[in-house]
Amino acid sequence: MSIQLAILGILSWKSSTGYELKKIFEDSSFMYWSGNNNQIYKALMSMENEDYVTSEVVHQDNSPSKKVYAITEEGLKELKKWLVSSTEAPEIKKLFLVQLAWSNMLSNQELNELLSNYENEIKLQLIMQNEKYKRALHSPNRSTRESLVWEMISENIISTYNNELNWVRETRQKLFENEVMEEKDKMNYQIRELESTKYIELISTTDPLSTENDALDLVALCWEHETNALMIHYVALSEDFFKLRTKLAGNMIQKFINYGIKVAAIIPQETIQKGRFKEMAMEMNKGNHFRMYESNEEAEKWLLK
Repeated sequence: MSIQLAILGILSWKSSTGYELKKIFEDSSFMYWSGNNNQIYKALMSMENEDYVTSEVVHQDNSPSKKVYAITEEGLKELKKWLVSSTEAPEIKKLFLVQLAWSNMLSNQELNELLSNYENEIKLQLIMQNEKYKRALHSPNRSTRESLVWEMISENIISTYNNELNWVRETRQKLFENEVMEEKDKMNYQIRELESTKYIELISTTDPLSTENDALDLVALCWEHETNALMIHYVALSEDFFKLRTKLAGNMIQKFINYGIKVAAIIPQETIQKGRFKEMAMEMNKGNHFRMYESNEEAEKWLLK
């Protein structure tokens, strides 16, 4: 299947600019093309030459003119021709399975970490898919049947990630039965709610947070509880977090920023004032994603505003 057919499908729903098509591809979980500008505009030019689409320059007040593409009768015929044709069997392309196939050279710790990292990626993808499903940003609702079809497409994607998550958990369990621990056992946390706004307070952990993967665990935890606000206590952070040479603090904070999590850390003043970490703390406290406070009250006030 070519990107041209996907574009014809979108244009059969609504006329769009190249930029609007790009956004739809970027937000879609099943239209798998990268949707870069060159790819889209090359396809549009080709289809315009074949009389599958037409374009019109629309002038706008106080904004640059834009070129809007629409599907033609010939384009609709080409789309219909593809829709009634035989479909291909699904392909299984999972890089992780290739990695796993040759993992016998890894130590138990390395293999467990490989599986754990993959599990976290699947959890994050699953949460993001559920968010997309709730928002339904780019889905046509021209009829009850069409709405149901798009709903079932989302269900297909979510069930695929659920199956993958169950599989990787089962694999870890069978390989490392005595080592696998659930997040709820590793993390001591409370769900706090004030004036209908919710945040997670991470009080302590079995092992101090010391990797970017730990940050992803916390992102997944926040999304599971439908909040983007997190409070972390000092005892939950490893010593490496406060050592600039490890770059751990910066890497973890970047993960929180990437996934839209607002974090307040409760840190003793004497720790904040230590060496070069003081400069980093001052810089971080200027931002809107991660800040350090001495008291729960100050942290909560910032988190919930």
